[in-house]
Amino acid sequence: MPAGSGSAPRKGSAARREPDAAFVLDVRSLGRRPGTMRELHRTVTTVERIGLDLIAVPVGAEIELDLQQQAVSEGVLVTGTVRAPLEGECSRCLEPFTDEVSVYLTELFAYPDSTTEQTTDDDESYRMIDDTIDLEPVIIDAFGVELPLQPLCTPDCAGLCPECGVRMAIAGSDHSHEILDPRWAGLAKFATASPGDGSPDEGAATAADHSADMASNMTEEK
Repeated sequence: MPAGSGSAPRKGSAARREPDAAFVLDVRSLGRRPGTMRELHRTVTTVERIGLDLIAVPVGAEIELDLQQQAVSEGVLVTGTVRAPLEGECSRCLEPFTDEVSVYLTELFAYPDSTTEQTTDDDESYRMIDDTIDLEPVIIDAFGVELPLQPLCTPDCAGLCPECGVRMAIAGSDHSHEILDPRWAGLAKFATASPGDGSPDEGAATAADHSADMASNMTEEK
């Protein structure tokens, strides 16, 4: 499934693919007697990315299938758990992270010419074809619903500092920036000036000393 495509529409029938391999199940041995069951435990290696823009099952990942197939009057009911590793990018701090997804499936694959097949549209239910069922579109749909559109590396991720862009997880809770009104930026230079460098305070002190000396000299002359 291409990145960012989300939940795919249901496919009316499985494409002709190698039976009983990867996501395709051959159900001929199950038969059609209602109530007949068969367990399925399989590991499938992905050949394409499955998921959303910021989080997905990567290419080459192993998807674990732990399923039960049950024959019912209208088709084959597939239930069970599908687990897979995830690779994502945090939507707040943009850091890569890994996770795992687990979904529970309950899906009916309709028999050809069954009432379900005849009374539903192709995008409303899944179909069997040549006694096989294709789980790939089911899993794509399930992952598309389960995965978050805005994934987080941790639930309490503080994101990035809006001033300098550093990750707040690294900067710490005491990280801050002093923001000055630009109208006072020029005066701030004088406030931080060192003694003797021509600051206003030094000039005021020099003028005061000069006035005191002049007053003292005038007193002595009298």
